[in-house]
Amino acid sequence: MRVIRILPNLPVADVSAAKGFYTDFLGLSTEAFNLGWVARYTSSDPDVAVQLVSGDATAPEDSVISVQVDDVDGACAEAQRLGYEIVHPLTTEPWGVRRFFVRAPDGNIINVAAHRA
Repeated sequence: MRVIRILPNLPVADVSAAKGFYTDFLGLSTEAFNLGWVARYTSSDPDVAVQLVSGDATAPEDSVISVQVDDVDGACAEAQRLGYEIVHPLTTEPWGVRRFFVRAPDGNIINVAAHRA
């Protein structure tokens, strides 16, 4: 597995209400996507980004970061082999992402994902 990108997932009560601070004040004016419960905002540099999450649509817990990988199936198998708790099973979501959630030993929930090709 190779990590492609890591994005912070900031918990917010309401994505729409929180948007202004991140777009107007911080200048993250490009809305990469918005599903209502999660939205990603970036600057002209795609490496500068944040995701706002008001509650995951399908997972039982929210994640603190999203880690995009090149082989999500392999990553899930490796997490299971190492004995890590899978919080949300490997799933192809309706919005085009294949992902699972794993609990790190420190308790943080990590969203490990790959976009469908």
